[in-house]
Amino acid sequence: MGLLFRLAELLVVIVPLIGVLYAGFKAFSSYARRVGEAPASPAPEKTSEFDRPAGGDDAARWRAIARAVGAHEGTDARWLEYELDTAKLLDFPVMTDMREPLTMGFHKAKLRAEFHKPPRAEDLLDDPEAARQYLDAVEHYVTAFDAAEAEAVRRRRADFSRDEQQRIARAQNLLRLAADAAATPQERERAYGLARQELEGLIVLPDSTRAAIERGIAGEIDK
Repeated sequence: MGLLFRLAELLVVIVPLIGVLYAGFKAFSSYARRVGEAPASPAPEKTSEFDRPAGGDDAARWRAIARAVGAHEGTDARWLEYELDTAKLLDFPVMTDMREPLTMGFHKAKLRAEFHKPPRAEDLLDDPEAARQYLDAVEHYVTAFDAAEAEAVRRRRADFSRDEQQRIARAQNLLRLAADAAATPQERERAYGLARQELEGLIVLPDSTRAAIERGIAGEIDK
C-alpha cells in the first residue's frame, strides 16, 4: 500500500508539470508557425547618388558625371598617344596584340564606354540608370587600360627573339622616315613599305595609324 501511495503522490507532482511543459510547447510551435508564415520584410534598396532626391544633390550628380567624362576623354587621349607615335607603339607591342587577354579586354571596355556615352553629358542628369551604366563603363575602361598598359610596360619586347627585336627596331626607324615631312614622297613611301615588311608576322599596326601614315604620303605625292 505504501508503494501505491508514493506512486500516487508522484503522479500528482508530475502530471501538472507535464501539462505546463505541453502548454509551453504548443505556444512555441504556434509562435514559430506565425513567424514562418509572416511575409519577410523587404530588404532595404541599395541607393546611390543618382537615387537621391533632386535639389541639392544635382550638383553632386553633375560632378560625378563630369569626372566620368573627364576620365573617359583622358583615357582616350592616352591611347591616342600610342596610335600617333609609332615609335612608342613599337616599344610596347602588347598594346596592339589582340591575342593578349588584357589588350582585348581594354578594347572591349573602350567600345562599351563609347556605347554608353551620351551625345550631351547633361542628358544623364535626368536618367539615373543611363548615368549609372556610363559611370560603370568608364570605370571599367580606365581600369582595363591601366592593366593593359602596365603589362605592356612590364614586358616591352621581351616576348620577341633577338632577331625579331632587331626587325622591330628597323621598322621604327623606317616609320620615322615615313612620317618625316622633310623626306621626299618617294623616300617616305619606300620607307613605309619596308617597315611593313619588317613588321610582317610580328606586329599589326592599328588601322588609324596606318591610315594617318598613308594619308600623309599620299598628300605629298599629290602635291
